[in-house]
Amino acid sequence: MAHGFLLFLLFSYTISTNIHAYKQTEHTSLLSFASTLSSPPLNWTSIDYCRWKGITCNQDGWVTHLLLPFKGIKGGISASLGNLTHLTHLNLSHNSLYGSLKTQFFLSFNRLEFLDLSYNLLSGELPFSLPSSNIRTVDLSSNHFHGAIPSSFFQRASNLTSFNVSNNTFIGYVPSFICLHSSPFVRLLDFSSNEFSGNLAFGLGGCSELKVFRAGHNNISGLLPEDIYNATKLEEVAIPLNSLRGSISDKIINLTNLAILDFYINQLSGGLPFNLGKLSKLKFVNLDFNYLEGALPPSLMNCANLVELHLGFNNLEGDISMLNFSILSQLTKLDLRGNHFTGTLPVSLYSCRSLKAIGLTGNHLEGQIQANILSLKSLSFLSLGYNQFTNLTGAMKILMSSKSLNILFLTGSFVGEEMPSDDDMVDFDGFQNLWLLSLAYCNLTGQIPLWLSKLKNLELLSLNVNQITGRIPSWLGTLPRLFYINLSHNRISGEFPKKLCSLPSLISKPIASEVDQYEFELPLITVSDRKTYPPRRLSYFPALIDLSDNNIDGDIPTEIRQLQLLRRLYLNSNNFVGVIPDQISNLKELEVLNLSRNHLSGKITSSLLRLNFLRSLDVSYNNLEGPIPTSTQIQSFNASSFEGNPELCGDPLPNKCGPNKGTDEDNKNKDVDNRLHQLPWFYIFTALGFIVGFWGVCGSLVINKTWRYAYFRFIDNVQDRLYVMVTMRINTIKRSLRG
Repeated sequence: MAHGFLLFLLFSYTISTNIHAYKQTEHTSLLSFASTLSSPPLNWTSIDYCRWKGITCNQDGWVTHLLLPFKGIKGGISASLGNLTHLTHLNLSHNSLYGSLKTQFFLSFNRLEFLDLSYNLLSGELPFSLPSSNIRTVDLSSNHFHGAIPSSFFQRASNLTSFNVSNNTFIGYVPSFICLHSSPFVRLLDFSSNEFSGNLAFGLGGCSELKVFRAGHNNISGLLPEDIYNATKLEEVAIPLNSLRGSISDKIINLTNLAILDFYINQLSGGLPFNLGKLSKLKFVNLDFNYLEGALPPSLMNCANLVELHLGFNNLEGDISMLNFSILSQLTKLDLRGNHFTGTLPVSLYSCRSLKAIGLTGNHLEGQIQANILSLKSLSFLSLGYNQFTNLTGAMKILMSSKSLNILFLTGSFVGEEMPSDDDMVDFDGFQNLWLLSLAYCNLTGQIPLWLSKLKNLELLSLNVNQITGRIPSWLGTLPRLFYINLSHNRISGEFPKKLCSLPSLISKPIASEVDQYEFELPLITVSDRKTYPPRRLSYFPALIDLSDNNIDGDIPTEIRQLQLLRRLYLNSNNFVGVIPDQISNLKELEVLNLSRNHLSGKITSSLLRLNFLRSLDVSYNNLEGPIPTSTQIQSFNASSFEGNPELCGDPLPNKCGPNKGTDEDNKNKDVDNRLHQLPWFYIFTALGFIVGFWGVCGSLVINKTWRYAYFRFIDNVQDRLYVMVTMRINTIKRSLRG
């Protein structure tokens, strides 16, 4: 009995010692991890590590959860974490951790179920295998991992449901085999924004539970694998910005749960599936920038849940006025730009009361804008350019009443009509929230109308490539938010108005507002912008004044110095005279300066050397003379930037400057050098003259006593004679005054 009691005590002591040892190991491992990190400190100071922030333990004292996202911690992932062998959840996302995932360290987490190391600075290749067969979620996105994903990586992925490695630099094939040899429970696969290449291999259809598949922004080519249409639970297929070719199979109707279909910028061809409208859960469709052709399937108009429809920049055709949009009550964005659609604006489109953006630029539409468009109370983006619409004045009278309209893009439409005049826009009080107005490439006649002066929120104005005459109105310089003016390729005359140099938004940055953060409902692109990344915000446009190709004359005003935020100035192909003003050097943000093909004279001011951001300069075909100012920046420009000025010389032009030619600064320097060389001789001759003159007279008087006496007698006689003459002259003046 006593022996049994002793054995019990010994067993209890052994167990308690072991538990204490394990706790000490956990405690030490966590402190070792914390010691490798930089600020901010984790403040793990108490004895009970299970109560530390971000730590969760089980009832036996084992650490099961280490959750430290968004803590701002920096440093490497300490190998001591590998001692936390009971860890099931590890989340260190959104920090600044660096280093690689060593295989031995990674495989030590043999109980891990959740791993999130996203948004760090981790690098290197992936280990050859996942650490645990229990793992369900792996998120390694937004790091610097590289190399191919090993085929063995998913051997222990029998319970994997979510795998995200987006925004790294992985190469090789997208590992579609994950669905064939690993977990049947995968719901999310995200391989986007890497450098994967080659074809999409078969296998995705084996993921019977797959809901989200993303592989956009890679170098994937070839055809879509047919078995992808077997993954019938798919809700999102997003493979934009690749080189996929072939057509979208009619089998896509098997994906009855599909809500998001995104193949933006690929090389898909053929027509849209006739029964595409059977996908009743579709909410977002983006097939912009492909080579799709044919008419829109009428069944598409049955997708009542559709929120965004992007089919722009393809080869689609047909009369869209025959389509019935009235069922699409939730539609907010419609983009059909850059196709071959015909007809008029469909009246049924005005039933889509949720519409925020309509993009129809670059088609063959005709007719007039109807007043029904005002029923779209949320419409902020309207792009109708490069069509055959008529009656611009009528359209502007209607659209000016839209209180929500921010972007109005009518470029290339209403060709040959007259600019709506002030008489046409009587009692104008509209467009109060308009930020961008483009009537470029319309060949409009008339003058810049006064009603534009009431657009107090206007930031971008494009009236280029028209037949506008008259002068630039001074009130243009009073619009408080205007920072982008393009009046090029018109017939505008007169001088550069000094008031234009007072544009408030180019003198000082305006107070930030919601406009600065506004993102276009649709990217602001034209047909020629295929496969580019156009600006999505107004703030992405450069501060610009473009008056090129007009008949503007006179001097460039010195007041231009006020436009300190101006980044691009185009005054080329006009009739400007005078010199290039020194005050241009005050435009510290200037990147582009084009003064070519005018009648400017004089020398190129050396003050241009102070424009540190200048990357393009053109002063060709003027009457400039003298040497080109010397600097690394100026000489980096091509000779064509200075040609057409016969009297101009110096690098980068082939004609070198003669000995008598130089800039004012050079001549000043030469004068200084000449004076410096002359100064020693001047002082030498002066000193010699003083010595000879002084000692030639005084030395003789000191040495010869007879000469000295004679000299002083001569001085006394001269003094007496002067005294007598002055006295007699004074007495004569006094007598004459008395008389």
